[in-house]
Amino acid sequence: MMPQHRHDHGRICPNCDGFARAAIATGNHLPDGSRHTIPVDCLTCHGLGVIARPLATAKSA
Repeated sequence: MMPQHRHDHGRICPNCDGFARAAIATGNHLPDGSRHTIPVDCLTCHGLGVIARPLATAKSA
């Protein structure tokens, strides 16, 4: 039996849910018949799928 790993889901980008890059079809076809697509990155995570954790700061007394 393989162990089940618990991954840290707290870092997944809330804007794209981890699907950081999408291919958008332009509607045009290439000479070989395939569709022309444009890759688009998530603006929040910049195509990484995760966001950085906030830095821990010390409270001033």
